Order: sequence, then C-alpha cells, then structure tokens
Amino acid sequence: MELFLWTFRRNEKDTVNLYNALSPVMQLATGGSMLNFGCWSSGHSDPISAQENLCMVFADLAELSSAKHVVDVGSGLSAPSHLWQQKFPNISLYDVNINYSQLSFGKKQKIEFLNSSSTKLPFANNSVDRVLALESAQHFKPLSDFISESKRVLANSGLLVLAIPITLGASSFKDLGMLKFTWSSEHYSLDDVKNTIQSSGFEIKHERLIGTSVYDPLADYYVENRDHLKKSILEKYPNYVENILYKSIIKMKTASEKGIIDYALLKCTPKNYT
Repeated sequence: MELFLWTFRRNEKDTVNLYNALSPVMQLATGGSMLNFGCWSSGHSDPISAQENLCMVFADLAELSSAKHVVDVGSGLSAPSHLWQQKFPNISLYDVNINYSQLSFGKKQKIEFLNSSSTKLPFANNSVDRVLALESAQHFKPLSDFISESKRVLANSGLLVLAIPITLGASSFKDLGMLKFTWSSEHYSLDDVKNTIQSSGFEIKHERLIGTSVYDPLADYYVENRDHLKKSILEKYPNYVENILYKSIIKMKTASEKGIIDYALLKCTPKNYT
C-alpha cells in the first residue's frame, strides 16, 4: 500500500521513499550502482556496459571535455559522476540530490555532495557552466522551477543537458497502462518538456530520441535472462515484486514500439548567449 501511495502522489518525500525501496532491485538486476536504463548496442549488450555507454553519450552531448563546473541534479548513487570524474579529471563536480541516503552511498573525494532540491539549486547566479539531469528530470515537480533555476545558475555560455523518458504526441494517461503506476515519474510529454525549456529562456540546440536503443533492448535482456535475474531479486524481495517488474518491462517495450513513450536527449543554451 505504501508503494502505491508513493507512486500515486509522487511528491519529493514519496520519490525519496520509492528510490530507497526500489533502487536495490535495480542494483540486483544490473550488478552495479547506476540507476539509468542504459543505451544499448551490439558493443554494449549487458546492463553495466549499456549504462556506462549512456553516461558517455550524455557526457559527449554535454561537452564535458571542455567543462569546468558541472552540476549533476538528481545524481542518484553518484555512479555517473564517478565515471565522469575518471574520464574528465579537470572538472569540478557537484552532485545535488534531495535523497540524503543516496548521497551518503556515493561519497568520494573530488565530488562535492549537496543535499538540496532540484527546484532550489544551492549555487550563486551565473556560477556554473553545466547543469545535467541524467534520467532524473522526470521526477522534478514543477519542472519549470528546475529549468528556471538552471537558467539562473548557468553562465551565459553554459549548457543545460537532459536525458529524460517522455511520452509522445497525443498519448493519454490510459495509454500507459500499468506504466502509469510502475513508471514512477511525472510522465511529461516531449512537447511539454520542450515548451517549458523554451519558455524559461533556453534554446534547444540538439534533440535526439533514442528510445529504441533504450527500452527495447533492455526488455529483451531481461526476458532472456529472467531466470537468473529473478533468482537474485527473490533473495531479498517477494515474488510479486519481480512479477510486477517483469510485466512493467514488457509493457514498456510495447509502449515504445507503439510510439507512446520515447527517451529524449536535449542540449540547451541560454537565449541571451550568442
């Protein structure tokens, strides 16, 4: 009942509770500490490799090789930041997360951890050159406050970069089926996200939809390896948790194939930058 209420209400406290309860399922299923869906390909066909690939695709989009002060908002267990720190040792990383227990899990040197909300970023005006939200902005509510805060803290030449699950076109709430409960986010549409970004003073410089490299191969991997994954999950969770996870993953693939959901990569610059 608590899980249902957290998913239905989805306020900040509920999101924290959901991640505390369900993040270990992801860790058991993947064998790692990243919480994203991954970007899958022939060369990235297992969960950890696919998740790291998504992080590096995202890093390339965010131009981290030339960045100085990078804010990762909704940083999860900080595994992406640890990877970026290794690949780009000259950047200063700031992980912002309202979930204190996740911050405690991820603590390492050279990353500054800040227990704060996405809608009230603890940075001075024009003080950073990257704001990142890697598969986290779907939880930010209202999204417009996060975008406005990003505009405030970014330098004029800075970048706001998002990787976000979205719905498409005229997809309705009922089209999501069980995903409206198990996909514990705000179910923002692509048009809503883009309109919010643009009305908050940003231009979208790059847009890419990669859902077919995210949902479909992830579902195929789970189906092909379900026996092994189920055994690991059942060591700590009752059978119904794995059953719901399985059905949700199948529905996720179906929704992707039908064009109901997708996964957007967006790179944005402040409109006043020329």
